[in-house]
Amino acid sequence: MDELSIIQGKIYEIRGYRVMLDFDLAGIYHVETRALNQAVNRNIKRFPYDFMFQLTKDEWQILKSQIVISSWGGTRKLPFAFTELGATMLSSVLRSNIAI
Repeated sequence: MDELSIIQGKIYEIRGYRVMLDFDLAGIYHVETRALNQAVNRNIKRFPYDFMFQLTKDEWQILKSQIVISSWGGTRKLPFAFTELGATMLSSVLRSNIAI
């Protein structure tokens, strides 16, 4: 499976937006999810609703039933979903070599 196919498999449609989740983007940008979310929170004005939103409990339960999530670990907070604009904006607030 090539890199493009892997990325395409991590795109979901939620609330009418095509989005990627914070932990998947953290993997792509080679940073911890915690670091990604901290960078977003430090620059929250750069991420309006059409760039990023947090999933509801119901949305997360539905999505978890569609994708394989480890039963022994995983996220403790509801993940953030980033639209294409939000995923692009991440590259300006993250400090990884991949983001740059």
